[in-house]
Amino acid sequence: MAIQQEMDQQVMLDALKFELRFLERGGYERSVREPRRELSVFQDSPSCLNYALAHRTHPCSECFLINFVPAEKQGESIPCHHIPLNDRGDTLESLQGYGRDFHVQEAMRGWLQTTIADLEAASAKTA
Repeated sequence: MAIQQEMDQQVMLDALKFELRFLERGGYERSVREPRRELSVFQDSPSCLNYALAHRTHPCSECFLINFVPAEKQGESIPCHHIPLNDRGDTLESLQGYGRDFHVQEAMRGWLQTTIADLEAASAKTA
């Protein structure tokens, strides 16, 4: 059980690092297929289970990000947009921005960096 938990945590850590790289490389700047459409953070990332699918075929409850969504918001239509990104409790939903928005990108970058550091620190303590 402990080995599976460590593997799950490593998979989550790798996914968060991927998401940070995607953000930093301008992944939310513009859709190649639909250049005029604003990109939705997390939903328009390759880390989304439903990325590039016409319809959601995977429930959000299967996504690694559900672990960061407050329990009372896990039933929302886009639960990952309810992850508290900072001490003020800002979320993608409350910021009402898209991937191109500087404030959204800064909040996301800060949350990803902090979450990655916290997971790495927790992993180092158990090693």
